[in-house]
Amino acid sequence: MALTSTPGPRTTQAPRTTQAPHAPRAPRASREADGLAVASFVLGLLGLLVMNILLGPAAIVMACLALARSTARRGRALLGLALGVADLVVLAVLVTVNGTVSWSFGG
Repeated sequence: MALTSTPGPRTTQAPRTTQAPHAPRAPRASREADGLAVASFVLGLLGLLVMNILLGPAAIVMACLALARSTARRGRALLGLALGVADLVVLAVLVTVNGTVSWSFGG
């Protein structure tokens, strides 16, 4: 008695495509650059109100680092740079007019 095998039903598999259901994450360096851009904007904004002698230069440095690292938040980094420069301009005006580095709202 000879055993013969009959071929079973053939199944074809569709080619597998690897597709992420969401956008890929940004690399760590890009995320750090985005954080620097946001931090420069916040520090530049705060520097207009308090401690512009410290926060202005910090905002400028962080904005330059974010731009050098090709941040996705380029506009925010440029705003941080502009606000940092504005902090230094306000500081120069305060020193020139009042002879002090602090705001004076009183008469």
